[in-house]
Amino acid sequence: MDPQQEITHLKEQLLYYEKLIKNMSAPIIPSVVPKTILVPIAGFIFSERFDLIRTTVLTYAEKHRDTERVIFDFTGVTTDNLMEFDYDGLASELSQLNSTLNLMGLRAIYVGFNPLFVREIVRAGIQVELEFYTTFKTALERLLTENKKLTTT
Repeated sequence: MDPQQEITHLKEQLLYYEKLIKNMSAPIIPSVVPKTILVPIAGFIFSERFDLIRTTVLTYAEKHRDTERVIFDFTGVTTDNLMEFDYDGLASELSQLNSTLNLMGLRAIYVGFNPLFVREIVRAGIQVELEFYTTFKTALERLLTENKKLTTT
């Protein structure tokens, strides 16, 4: 393979891996709870990633009009992923995400925040109105209970 072909091949591989990483950055998993999706978030979180998450969720919701709730699971975000993060920026991103989804008629639910993250948010005095549950299981149980109440009334 000549150098030019090799460069072209490497560029194609780079594009492939960039697309793969982008797709893995905001996976959407249908939930056992009707009209609910799960968006697991693992690894580093930053502004561009929140843009990708917002876009991915809104695109999904547009295609699947019956979607009413989105559970964002931050269990996969470790202490190391938060060490150098600007907590004001993160709170702003969460607030924007929440507002955007609310405008689309989607209920955003957050689970699995790291204790360090929670402590730093409180210490910084940041106010963010979020519906939050400790675990994914707790959130699902709550939603299932709500669904039962709606179907029995």
